[in-house]
Amino acid sequence: MELKNIQIEVDDWIKNIGVRYFNELTNMAVLTEEVGELARVMARTYGEQSFKNPKSDIEKKKMIKEELADIFFVIICLANQMDINLEEAFKESMLKKSTRDKERHKLNPKLT
Repeated sequence: MELKNIQIEVDDWIKNIGVRYFNELTNMAVLTEEVGELARVMARTYGEQSFKNPKSDIEKKKMIKEELADIFFVIICLANQMDINLEEAFKESMLKKSTRDKERHKLNPKLT
């Protein structure tokens, strides 16, 4: 599915089920909350913290998948309400990274 179609699907969901978009500041706070939830799962899966109740690898992956999807949804909401085409924005970002960072990572001794 193309990003523009995903943006349309989220917009339709907001209008038909979600009633309306939260304002931009609220959505920024929601995004921060969702990133925090992902950080919590990542810290317990890959870091030194542990889950209160042990989780299988399948459960951990499912939790990470769900949090990433929640983050993606809120990012799409923000883009929609600010009339940002994410496909265009992504292409521009990749071009910038490919130009600016063409040799940067290859020359980084920390990565070799």
